[in-house]
Amino acid sequence: QVMLVESGGGWVQAGGSLRLSCAASHNIVRVYNMGWYRQAPGKQRELVAIITSGGYTNYADSVKGRFTVSRDNDKNMVYLQMNSLKPEDTAVYFCNANRRPNDYWGQGIQVTVSL
Repeated sequence: QVMLVESGGGWVQAGGSLRLSCAASHNIVRVYNMGWYRQAPGKQRELVAIITSGGYTNYADSVKGRFTVSRDNDKNMVYLQMNSLKPEDTAVYFCNANRRPNDYWGQGIQVTVSL
C-alpha cells in the first residue's frame, strides 16, 4: 500500500510563501502523475497543480504564476512552492498519486492565509 505524507503547511500572512512537501512510501513519483489538490470549507476538492510522469505541468488558473509544482524522483518527493499567498488559498491541501487503476491520497495538511 502506497502512503503519501504531506508536510510544510501552516499559517502565513497574505503575500507570504510556503512550500509543501509530499513524501511517497514507494518509488512511484517518477512513473505516476503527481498532483496537489485543495479543499476549502464548504467547497469541493479542486485540482491545484499536477506534474505528469513525463514532466508536464498544469495549474489551476487561480494559482498560475504564483505556485510551482516539482518533484525529486530520487527522493520520491513532490513539492508545491506557493508564493504571493492570498486568503482565498486557505484550504486543506492533499497530495495525490495517480496511474490507472491506482489512485492514492495523502491525509491532507492545513494551509491558512490571513490578512
